[in-house]
Amino acid sequence: MAGPTTVERDAERTESESGRPRSGRPQRRRFRLPGRRFLLLLTSLIVLGGGGIWLLYGSAWLRVEQVKTSGVEVLKPAEVEAAAAVPFDTPLISADTEAIERRLRQKLPHIDSVDVERSWPNGIGLKVTERKPALVIEKGAKFIEVDAKGVRFATVDKAPKGVPLLELTVDQSPSVRRFTASRLMSEAVRVWDELPGKVADATSVVKVRSYDSISLELTGGRTVMWGSGEDGGAKARALTALMKAVPDAAHFDVSAPTAPSVSGS
Repeated sequence: MAGPTTVERDAERTESESGRPRSGRPQRRRFRLPGRRFLLLLTSLIVLGGGGIWLLYGSAWLRVEQVKTSGVEVLKPAEVEAAAAVPFDTPLISADTEAIERRLRQKLPHIDSVDVERSWPNGIGLKVTERKPALVIEKGAKFIEVDAKGVRFATVDKAPKGVPLLELTVDQSPSVRRFTASRLMSEAVRVWDELPGKVADATSVVKVRSYDSISLELTGGRTVMWGSGEDGGAKARALTALMKAVPDAAHFDVSAPTAPSVSGS
């Protein structure tokens, strides 16, 4: 009897290499249970995860035990920490930093910004930035401090040295119908912030009569009519040029920066 031909042998070899039975029937795959190594790894992960959760929330090691304050100059650390009302002996991971920040902003207007950070393993850090007075408003025998954003944040018995006085005389001005006193005050701060350095240092009073009528009183009896808070950069350059050209002038008008003028001597 003749043996298999070359074609038949090649077909058998192909079936053998492909793993398919010669009969053409599909081979059944057996279900295998997870190996011992896999089970050990899964068990380890579960144990580590549970241990981590317990360490963060249930252990006595990572709990709030101290609060540290930095960045304060006028405020006292104890004052800031009392306003923060950080809950002690609670899990550090659960500390609500946003709520702490809100309490500080509400209770201490002197704070401009604050970063509340978890300091592992058991502390809360409060990095405070205080407001600085740009102008002061005289009220009776006291002074209200106003920062560069136009925010009134503190009342003091004595005006800070080198901080100009803000005079708001807008009661009879038509500007009050369009702009609030707070807006006009912000415009005054904006003007002071754009003054040339030497002029800012020499400014003792910023007067606001209306939105378009802001003027300055400088040392030596000099005055400056600034106008509105618009075009501050152009007005600052015009004022600098006028003061160099006519240093003995008593009054400078830069309300129209393209046509500035001086008078008096």
